[in-house]
Amino acid sequence: MWHPTLYDDKHDFVAKYGEDVVQLLAPQQGERILDLGCGTGTLTHLIAQAGARVIGIDKSPAMIQRAQAAYPDLDFRVLSATEFYFETPFDAVFSNATLHWVLDKETAVEHIAQALRPGGRLILEMGGKGNVEEIVVATRKVLTRHGYYSNAASQLWYFPSLSEYSTLLEKKGFRVRFAAHFDRPTPLKDAENGIKDWIKMFGNAFFSNIPDTEIDAVLTEIQEMVRPTNYRNGNWYSNYKRLRIAATKL
Repeated sequence: MWHPTLYDDKHDFVAKYGEDVVQLLAPQQGERILDLGCGTGTLTHLIAQAGARVIGIDKSPAMIQRAQAAYPDLDFRVLSATEFYFETPFDAVFSNATLHWVLDKETAVEHIAQALRPGGRLILEMGGKGNVEEIVVATRKVLTRHGYYSNAASQLWYFPSLSEYSTLLEKKGFRVRFAAHFDRPTPLKDAENGIKDWIKMFGNAFFSNIPDTEIDAVLTEIQEMVRPTNYRNGNWYSNYKRLRIAATKL
């Protein structure tokens, strides 16, 4: 379950870093653009300000509700990355910090290709290979230590290498024009509980069916385990590794 208020208040870095991806998109006046995984609509709004006709879709009804409240003049719809269809093709599909949530990556890329006109472009950023690795490893270890074996084995994300995702796009009819895999250590707002807050926001599925009375102790243990790698200069960091790609539909 997504928490839009927590997302906007403590994790607004997602949208702020996404502004660079909008620059790579370079939306033009009158273009028809799909924002895939629009969240609370911040970047959808930015794309619209360039004069593009933009539609924002997201799987989370709570996120779409907040986006509609913030930007009532824009078109937002509750749709999944693997289950969307539009009759009129788009000039571009834009996606920031979304596609690593989609485990059925082949279906997602097929839908993106179907949504684009020939020559249309795909501009994306997502978690890449090694993304938040320390947090993931620590979470699995602590959950296993507490006997939550099925939780520890949960697969929440898909973090591909540059060559892996580029190959997938090429197989589905894209020409990859630009691709980069880079480190982006990201400071978290809460200096005391930054990692715990991050997991509550993005990794809460690890804790399904765990009693509420036990969750905080588990989170504290995870946070302390990553202190050597994720805490420095008085601040918690999420050690992001990002994959950024620009591709054109053939």
